[in-house]
Amino acid sequence: MGLTHIKANIANPARPKRAVELNFLVDSGAVYSVVPAALLRKLGVRPHSKRTFILADGSEITRKIGDVLFRLNGRQGAAPVIFGEKQDSILLGTISLEALGMMLDPMKRELRPLPMLLVSHTLPQY
Repeated sequence: MGLTHIKANIANPARPKRAVELNFLVDSGAVYSVVPAALLRKLGVRPHSKRTFILADGSEITRKIGDVLFRLNGRQGAAPVIFGEKQDSILLGTISLEALGMMLDPMKRELRPLPMLLVSHTLPQY
């Protein structure tokens, strides 16, 4: 199985001009993206919560979470991001991909537009 790397721009949603381009490993098994905490602090991104994650070996880690604006190929979307520590890889997870309207083609290992479905339901009037 091959690895997919992409260059994407991240920015502070409150100050979108404060941005940087990063080389991400696209990880379709990761829910959240991971960006080094020091870089997020330089952009002025502040954590709003902490979450505990289970690693592949079964161990648990706790990391801070904040929100980042992702930009890729003319698309943009905001998504939560993990404040990565020294041993953490820079990852692009599924929530960020979905916020960008993208998905990873598992066979070709490339990003494709995500089919956007909007279902309209007529709600009963009460």
